[in-house]
Order: sequence, then C-alpha cells, then structure tokens
Amino acid sequence: MTKLTKPLHLISILFVTFLLFPTTGIAVTSAEIDNALLKEITNYPEELLSGEWCDIQGTRQEQWACSVYHTLGIQPLWVNTNGPTVQAGHILSSLKRVSSDGLNSSDYGVEQIESLWESRTAVDLARLDMNISTGLLGYIHDMQAGRLAPKLKYPKLFAQAGNAAFDPVKAISDARDNSDMAVFLSNLVPKHRHYRALKTELHHYRNIAKNGGWPTIPAGVTLHPEAIDSRIPALRQLLHKTGDLIGVSEPNLQMYDADLVIAIKRFQERHNLEVDGIIGRETARNLNIPVQQRIQQILINMERWRWTKHDLGARYVLVDIAGFTLQAVENDSTQLEMRVIVGKRHHKTPVFSDSIKYIEFNPFWNITTSIARNEMLGKLRKDYTYLTREHIKLFSNWQADGKELDSEAINWDEISRKQISRFKLRQEPGPWNALGVVKFVFPNKYSIYLHDTPVHSLFEKADRAFSHGCIRLSKPEQLAGFLLKFNDAHWNAEKIHQIVEKKKRKIISLRSPIPVHLVYQTAWVAKDETIRFSKDLYGRDQKLTDALFDVE
Repeated sequence: MTKLTKPLHLISILFVTFLLFPTTGIAVTSAEIDNALLKEITNYPEELLSGEWCDIQGTRQEQWACSVYHTLGIQPLWVNTNGPTVQAGHILSSLKRVSSDGLNSSDYGVEQIESLWESRTAVDLARLDMNISTGLLGYIHDMQAGRLAPKLKYPKLFAQAGNAAFDPVKAISDARDNSDMAVFLSNLVPKHRHYRALKTELHHYRNIAKNGGWPTIPAGVTLHPEAIDSRIPALRQLLHKTGDLIGVSEPNLQMYDADLVIAIKRFQERHNLEVDGIIGRETARNLNIPVQQRIQQILINMERWRWTKHDLGARYVLVDIAGFTLQAVENDSTQLEMRVIVGKRHHKTPVFSDSIKYIEFNPFWNITTSIARNEMLGKLRKDYTYLTREHIKLFSNWQADGKELDSEAINWDEISRKQISRFKLRQEPGPWNALGVVKFVFPNKYSIYLHDTPVHSLFEKADRAFSHGCIRLSKPEQLAGFLLKFNDAHWNAEKIHQIVEKKKRKIISLRSPIPVHLVYQTAWVAKDETIRFSKDLYGRDQKLTDALFDVE
C-alpha cells in the first residue's frame, strides 16, 4: 500500500465507524449497563431499602424497585444494549393511558421515562430501567388494590385501600413471565360491568367539562309544573347536558312545561331524590353541583372498586349501601334490581364480601343483646305484656338448654341492662316478625344478613337508612327465586309462595354458596345504563377526596 492510499484507507474506516455509531462512538455494552444500574441502586440510602414505607408514593415505589433488583439480580429488566425492549414499550403505553382509569401518569414517572427513552448511554439506560420498574410496580399495586393514600390518612375508615402485603418481587416476576405484556397489564383492570360503566361515564363527563360544563341555576322560588320563570332556559340547557331532557324543545321558552317535568323527574330519580317534579331546595342544590365535582365523585368510586375483589363471581348479589339498592347479577348482566333499607348513620352497615350459604323461610328473629338493652327493656318497664303482644318468647339463656320463661311474671323494673343481656329473646315466625317471611344468611363477624320486612312503606323514601345494620329487601321472594334456581331449575315463584304461606320455618341450603358484596358507591350505573349519584350517607366522600386529591 502506497503512502497516498494509507490515509485514504483510514478515512474510509473512520467514515464507516461514524455511520454505524454517529452519537455514541461505540455501542454500549451489557456490562456497562449492569455497572450503571448497580451504581443507580446503591445511590439509595440504607434506610430506604430496609425501613418502613414513607408517605411519599414515589419513595415507596423506589423501595419496591430496589427490593426487586436486590432479589432478582442487578441486571436490567426492560432494556438492553439496543434500548427499551418491546415489553418496555407496552408498559409505557399503558402508563400513558392511566388517566382513562382515573389515575395520574405522573404518579408512575411517565415524564421521566419518556425523557430517557431515546438515550443510549449506559447511565441513562440504567435509569430508564429503574424508572420503568418503579412506575410499573406502582401501577400494578394501585390497579390491583387501590392507592395507599386513603389508608395512610384514615387507617380505620379506609382500611380496605391498598395492599400492605404487596410483594414487588412477585409482581415483577408475574409480569416478566407473561408471554404478552399488553394482555397482562389489561388484566389488572377490574372487568365487571360496574367498573367498566363508571369508566365510560368518566369519559362522558370529562367531555361535558371540555365543552364548558352546564350552567348554574340562580336561586329563586320553588318551581312547580307550568310555572313561568326566567331561569327556565338555563334549566333546559343544563338538562340537555346531563342527558335528562331528551329531544328538541324551544330554548327560550320560560314555561316549566311537561317535557321539563319529565326531565326533572328523571334527574331526581338518578340523584336519589324524591321524584315529584318539583324543583325545591334539594333538587336545586343537586342541579348546581358542577361537572368537575361529579367527575371527582366518579373518580373516588372507581377507586373504591379497585379496593374490592376484581372478580365478583359468575353470579353474585351486590348491595350498594350508599345507593340503597341491590342487584342480582349473572354473567355480568343485572337480572334483578331492587330498593333496600340499610343501617342508620349510628348503626352503619359494614363494607365486606362473603357468600350466602342458606335461605331461611318464615324465620325466627333472635333479638340482639344490644337491641334488648337499648330498646326492649324500656318498653317492658312500661308494659310487661310487650313481649307477649309482639309474639316474642323469652328464654333463660342463649344456650340450647335455655328454658322458656313467662315474660309477664318478671319484674322488669328490677332487671338491669346487664341482666337482660343474659336472656334470649326470640320473635316467632308470622306477619308480625321483623324479618318478614325470608332471611338470607352469610355467617359473618358483623352478624349482618339480608331479610324481608313487614313494613314496606319505607321503601318509598329516598333516604332509606332505617335499620340496625342489616339489609331489608323490597323484593325478597324474587331474590330467593334468583338464588334457588341454581339449586334446582324447578324452583319458581309459586313454589316459594307456597312455602311462605305455610308459615312454618324452613331452611334451604344452597348447593353452591353465592357471593354477596356489600359496597359503598355514591356514583354507580343502574340496570338501565343511566348513571346514578347518591348522597354520601356516612360522610366518607369528602375524606376520600381529600386523601386522593390533597384537597384543603
């Protein structure tokens, strides 16, 4: 090779090298990424790796990620020498879409991930891998069990929120072992209709907000049908936005006409108000709740669903305490819907899941010691015949060998609250029985069950918090039919009615116990696919909103 050709040869080699490695010069190696990742992880202080969770979500997620790398080995999980893997791409895509589920992409480090996505230095790839792991762990936890913020702020009230036993190593291992990351991430989301429907409504209400929301109705006198009022055009516009006013009407008409009355009744029904077509104080207050507040209400109720079992069962019974409703569901379709009565504010119905084991027709009512102390004793001191008149038998104790006593022969003025707790009081089956003609039992630590009631007039009330905690049903025999058809296809309404008419106690065990879920939902979607908003019966919404959105 001549002196002239040697420089040309070197120039050619340099040119080819520049084409292959235009920015980094030489491609990064796996060893360099491993070393950078080791430095990245060891930068975290010892107290972060071994201490308790702190209140900052990001730090907690970093702790989980560090635990993963220390357990699985200090090597990248989502990147290689060429950059982010296909799995990493699916993770980023999912984290960017969390807003549709009411979550915040910033909580999962999306901006940081995107800022490092195109870099190919060892340091940046190590940081990218760590950020993806951190974001993915936070998302898996929050979608599977709900965010921890409510539990951290109100540990007793929101004990269901989050998962204190979350295993980050298992979560990452499950994700990596899945052959399709997109499917794995999709399966984390609750699939039942209640969550899906709220997700659809969230999108709908956000669109309403983008288009300016709905107008505020000025204060004024109560509006009755056929009233003339300058507020009517704004009312028409509002009800069009909410979907309660269907069809086209004269926008400037100031009469509260028949179409508007129908729309207001629809609005009242959806907001658990008295359905009378009159726009009084409570209806006006609900009309003027802004769309952003309704969006927050949807968001916190989607969060509640993430706390609950994601698989509610192929068939199940769902009681919404705040909504005063029961749904019987089969194959994700509501087969039966009814009004219910739940616990008073000082006798709150608890939130939990269990399984209905048996149905008791013409049941006894074993009166709890608290009701005996707080209610029965006072009535007995005024009238010794009270138990006799109410068909309530008195037994010497709660054991099987308890002897029946003559309640009218006891001097109740001398019986203390503690002493009456030793007696067993049992109301006999019949039309007088407080449990009505049927009781649905799912043994639990709260002594809660579903039952009929002899007083059905209370179901007409909008606010139906009248019980001591148990759930009274407006259509108990229909629920019995729904449950018993899975025992035997020959069960029907007539057969159930015959058992009831005999007025004799009869217990029927379910061959396959049916799941029952008692939930607290102030925003939910009914069988007719309309969204309903309920009052915050037990005063929990504002606290949950504060915890999730840092509202002062």
